Amino acid sequence: MRISMFGGTGRVGSLMLKQLLENGHHVTALARNPEKVPQHPNLTVIQGDAKEAAAIASTILGSEVVVSALGTDKTTTLSDALPEIIQAMKDEDIKRIITIGTAGILQSRIDSNLLRYEAGDSNRKLTAAAEEHHAAYRALEASDLDWTIVCPTYLPDGEATGNYRTEDNLLPEDGKQISTEDTANFAAFELFACNHLRARVGIAY
Repeated sequence: MRISMFGGTGRVGSLMLKQLLENGHHVTALARNPEKVPQHPNLTVIQGDAKEAAAIASTILGSEVVVSALGTDKTTTLSDALPEIIQAMKDEDIKRIITIGTAGILQSRIDSNLLRYEAGDSNRKLTAAAEEHHAAYRALEASDLDWTIVCPTYLPDGEATGNYRTEDNLLPEDGKQISTEDTANFAAFELFACNHLRARVGIAY
């Protein structure tokens, strides 16, 4: 399948990119620094910034599905890029997108009318990253795309176990962490399985 990829040099995105290529897919990835992306015969790298509409459109051109593992890194890249990605997908008549979010934008178990970062389900006091992911979620929710947001909790580097729990729109009870490898594997599988359409998926051990 022809896949466009954003955030392919990040902790989860790089693992997803590697897996998708190993599975025989053709990937076009946008990267500010192409030298950070490993060379592969099925990989096309476009140099550019995810804030640039033209670079996004070039990356998505000819794709069938879209992956975004864009992070926040104390910038507005994520909230700036998602509306442009959505528009480019509409222009290309592409419906399927999977993104990597954060457990902070799942529904709170303290107050079901709020998200976890709003209600204080976690001990984190800084909410800038969650606010960026919330903006991306709102953009996807307002679209007519077949979206899924994979929402890991504490995300240490680690190998895949395949032994994790998922729950739509909530973090699994007492979920404390999930490895980058398990998160990437689940997201790569769900991209095609489409078991959680138009849902935020909490993932944890």
